[in-house]
Amino acid sequence: MNDRIKRLDPFRLEVPRDYKPGMNTSGIIYVDEGLESILEKESIEQVANVTTLPGIVGQSIAMSDIHTGYGFPIGGVAGFDVDEGIISPGGVGYDINCGIRLLKTPLMKKDIKDKIEDLIIRLYHEIPTGVGSKSRLKLSQKDEEKVLVEGARWAVKKGFGDLSDLQYTESEGCLEGVDPSRISKKAYDRGHNQLGTLGSGNHFLEIQEIVEVYEPKIADVFGLFEGQITVMIHTGSRGLGHQICTDFIEVMRRASKKYNIPLPDRELVSAPFKSQEGQDYFNAMKAAANFAWANRQIITHWTRQVFYETLRLPPSRLHLDILFDVAHNIAKVERHIVDGKKRQLIIHRKGATRAFSPHHPELPERYKETGQPVIIPGDMGRASYVLVGTEQAMRDTFGSTCHGAGRRLSRNQAIRDAKGRSIATELSQRGVIVMASGKETLAEEMPDAYKDVSQVVNVVDNANISKKVVKMRPLGVIKG
Repeated sequence: MNDRIKRLDPFRLEVPRDYKPGMNTSGIIYVDEGLESILEKESIEQVANVTTLPGIVGQSIAMSDIHTGYGFPIGGVAGFDVDEGIISPGGVGYDINCGIRLLKTPLMKKDIKDKIEDLIIRLYHEIPTGVGSKSRLKLSQKDEEKVLVEGARWAVKKGFGDLSDLQYTESEGCLEGVDPSRISKKAYDRGHNQLGTLGSGNHFLEIQEIVEVYEPKIADVFGLFEGQITVMIHTGSRGLGHQICTDFIEVMRRASKKYNIPLPDRELVSAPFKSQEGQDYFNAMKAAANFAWANRQIITHWTRQVFYETLRLPPSRLHLDILFDVAHNIAKVERHIVDGKKRQLIIHRKGATRAFSPHHPELPERYKETGQPVIIPGDMGRASYVLVGTEQAMRDTFGSTCHGAGRRLSRNQAIRDAKGRSIATELSQRGVIVMASGKETLAEEMPDAYKDVSQVVNVVDNANISKKVVKMRPLGVIKG
């Protein structure tokens, strides 16, 4: 570790402003000593590089699941002044609004223990998964444009859920003001057959059991209890979002030169937020975010149908209500208090989760007294968590926290380490039923490829930027 990096307390490192030339502020990395030992040098450099971008406000922040990404580190958070700052595709990532949704059920494990395998098999066959998976829906060009404009609202209008689902979705499942005519034909083509698909990589759908409750009063408000069955859905904007990022990296390369933006790393290509290029990207990013929310909404509807039909219970007796749905990769205009003044910022969260405090105006009424539910997925073999947002997060991290376990091994290294092993058998021995599109997918995503999510979560809990509410363990998983 570079001797200029300072430990501020047991859960935070500081990358000081003199770490490298051109820094406008310092960086903060939320890691304890255990996670520090596996901290990549490249990700530290990325935290420092973000501080050089024009208009940055506060510090460049990285969460406890930090690992090296494109431009910004994954786990990165940064705020930029809307008038003087930039917007960068590297601060959002390729999988725009890759996010997480948790469904809560009235079921206990004993109610489904003989049906878990049936549920997983049925979910795998009903929800398209894997690279190049195609939707069961047939969308016209006009419908696809409406999805980009209306997001999850479009899905609800089409019968995929009801209005209450939107209430428990970040931004009610729609970022306003999208002009669909500004999206490239190639992006439309890549997204055309992918609405209602899980995709590949780290995307999954998981049946879980709550095994520990840390905050009983908050859990009660959330409608969570020990032994309860929950369902977690993790996916994003699929090929459409990837293509939008690809399109605008080229636009931003030209814009960075045009506006003389200094780049310590060419992957940080950016444009002033209020420039034409900045607004065009923001428009396209919002469109992809809306596609992702519609995607998770449709998958939610099909998940409910599988549960009703497999367990032979009607919706009146089996509610699969949304606890919350949060984005991981997104840039949003938000108001935050900085140095005692309220400022309008464009907040980049890349592999980071919004964690708003009690009484925040964007929260649904049910969560006004508790703060926002924060959903942290783990790997297929260990655990996942529900946390809650805090006032400390609003002060220190623009209302943000970690988003998952964070990779420890590259996909290629994971495949090499899994050689000669049966990951499905190993998971079965842990009591987890898994279905995936291939052995390579399981190798890439095996638990060993990730940090221990409990250690990652303990850091943000102890740093008080989000607090543990409940812990879940996986029972069955479908992977792309």
